[in-house]
This record gives sequence, structure tokens and C-alpha cells, in this order.
Amino acid sequence: MAGEKDAETPLPPGGPPPAHLNRRALLLGGTSLGLGTALQACDSGPAPSATLSRAGPARPTAAVPSAGSPPPVRGSADPRPADPTSGAAPSGDPILGLVRLGAPPWPTFDPFLFCVHHRDVYPAGNAALGPTESLAGRNIGQDFGGKDGWSMYHGDVVPGFPRHPHRGFETVTITRRGYVDHSDSLGATARYGEGDVQWLTAGSGIAHAEMFPLLDESSKNPTELFQIWLNLPARSKFVKPYFAMFWNGQIPKRELVDAGGRGTTVRVIAGNLGGERAPAPPPDSWAAQADAGVAIWSIRMQPGARWELPAAPRSTERTLYFFAGGSLRVAQRDVPVQTAVRLRGGPSVLLSASGDGDVELLLLAGKPIGEPVVARGPFVMNDMAEIAQARSDYQRTQFGGWPWPKEDPVHSRDSGRFAIHANGKRERGV
Repeated sequence: MAGEKDAETPLPPGGPPPAHLNRRALLLGGTSLGLGTALQACDSGPAPSATLSRAGPARPTAAVPSAGSPPPVRGSADPRPADPTSGAAPSGDPILGLVRLGAPPWPTFDPFLFCVHHRDVYPAGNAALGPTESLAGRNIGQDFGGKDGWSMYHGDVVPGFPRHPHRGFETVTITRRGYVDHSDSLGATARYGEGDVQWLTAGSGIAHAEMFPLLDESSKNPTELFQIWLNLPARSKFVKPYFAMFWNGQIPKRELVDAGGRGTTVRVIAGNLGGERAPAPPPDSWAAQADAGVAIWSIRMQPGARWELPAAPRSTERTLYFFAGGSLRVAQRDVPVQTAVRLRGGPSVLLSASGDGDVELLLLAGKPIGEPVVARGPFVMNDMAEIAQARSDYQRTQFGGWPWPKEDPVHSRDSGRFAIHANGKRERGV
């Protein structure tokens, strides 16, 4: 285990890290902890920490640069409007600012920590569920380059993210195409995809693997997903780890048609919309608090469609990510694709789609937790003492050990969509 490549723990899903970053930057008892692309360590100095006060206006939850640390990822630490002529939002304007998305991860605001959008068009799968094409010319173990339209990330044989730990927050993984094979240190395992969502409360600590098996042997394997990190308040950072599966057929979908007959479809992953209520989040999630107002919605608008994003409490942080499609107008402002729109809490906001293709949006909204955030790699806590404790605990316990024969386990090609929880509960995808 100590020092061996197969024992390294990788980055959580994220965008391409700068070339000078190294997975071995944080060593715990011979096991290296990969650092998320928003919160990375630098070879030339200690891993940076992020200490962000949540008093006053919310700011992006990215690492604050320190001596020897890399500059912030583009778009993840600068809330200024993408359009320099826009200036301060006038009174009554629901838009607080625009941020170009640029390279992942996307900018996020309290209570969210991290958001990344993976899109890969993998070749046909081989017998090991990896790509049939040669891996020559790739930086195997840290392949984020998107060569030929796909990346291996930290996978050697199968693309994805072998064993890595988390503490102090939650991951919400929203699949759109392709599959994820999950295995964790508590003995739980799953295969989900094609619209399914996994919501994982890391709490006191868990290690898991997230691999992308290529199941189609005869044609391409497109894979697309979002991974979102949602913070936990101090009182919940040491709760027991827990994961819930929201199978595609269980996620409510709201179909809306405007006066011109053009449609908008909203998948309600968290929160509720017009009587459509999402499945219950894990019990210790910030989203489970009655007054937190957490909403995660996937929105698709036909060209020419008009729809009013509903009103939200004034305490709510709202960010609308326009990541694909034609053209979008938000209230009275035209917004270019690949833009995050920060919205005030309060009244409803008119969205108007135009152009040649459907407009696709992701909404993240919620009441800020309003606590200090200290982040180092895979751990997000409230102070540096808790970060040190997380490192010590992982070195000592490995957050339950690793009951799987490999760091990057995958299931058989014909396994189907399923989940086996740590308590033995079994589910089949619907």
C-alpha cells in the first residue's frame, strides 16, 4: 500500500488541473490524497487551505491562494460580472452578476462548494470495461486533457476516480448519460446512470471509488454527469456516512408549456416545484432542513420558450448555469452560453430561450450556512484543527478500510443498475 501507484487515492471528479500539480502533494502514512481541482496542493509548497468567512454577502467557495499555491481556477474565485460593461446591478434587477464558466470547476456559492460538468465520448468498451483505443500519449493516472474527446482521469484501465476519501460535506452526482460504478469503505456498492442521481453524505468520513464502465462493446460510450459538493453545517460534519439513490424513474419531472405552445422541462433533484417534490435527501443534509430552501433543478427549454423561475426567499443564494444550447435572456439581459448567472433571492425571474437548439440550465439554490469554511483537498471543515484531525483519522482508520480487491472496482457488464447499501439493503434501478 505505502508508496505504490495502485494505492494512491485520486482527485474527486473535476476539471483538468494545472500541469505543475501533483497527486502526491499530501501524504498520509504512505497513501496520497488527491486534491479536488478547486482546492489543490502545489509541489513547491504545502497544500493550500481555504478559510472563507460566511458573514455578509456570499462569495465563491474556492480556495484562497496562499504562498506557493496555484492561482485559482478560472471562474471559480472571481464573482465579477463576465461583461465588464454591466457594472453594478441596478435596483430591482434580479441579476447580481455574470461569471464566465471557463475551465471547470464552476463557480459556486454557499451552501455549495464545488460543481463540475463531465462530458466524454468514450470509444467502445473492451473486456475489462475500459476503452478499446490505445492509451498511448495520455498521462495515465492524471489524464484530464480530453484527447480525442475523452479523458481517463485517474483510471488506469477504466476511466474514473479510484479510491479517495471525503469528510465534512456531501456529493450529489447527477448522471445524464453513461454509468458510474460506486464502491466504498463501508462495504456499499452500486451501478447507476442514464438519469440516476446518487446523494452521498460523507459526514465523519468515507472513502469511495467512482469508475465509468464502458458497457457498449460495439459503439461509442458517451458519458455525461454533474458532480456537486454541498456543505454540511458544523453540527453535521461528523454524522454517520449515508448514501441515497434517486433512480431516474423516481425523480419528478415538471412539464410546462407557455402561451406559444413551447415547452420547458424541469427535473427536480432537490426541493419542489409546483407540487412536484424531489425524493427526500439524506437525513443529515443541509437540504433536509425545512428552512434551507435547497433546490437542484435541471432545466431544458425549447427554442422560443418562456418560463418564470419561481420566487424564492430573499435569504436564498441562487445560481443559474447556462451550459448548452442557443440563446438565453434572463429578465432584461441577454446571457451568453457558458455563463453562470447569480440571482437575488426574491421575486420570480422571466427566462426566455431562443436560437437553434434547446437551452440547458442547472439551478443551484439554497440558504447559506454562514459558517467558516476551511478546505484542504478532500476534507471540508470549520477550522484547521479539524482538518488536522481528518488527516490523522484517515491515516489511522482509512475511514473503515477498503473491502474491495482493487482500488478501482467495476461490476460485470450485465449487472444492470442496482445498489447494495452498507446495511445490506438492496435496490434495483427504476
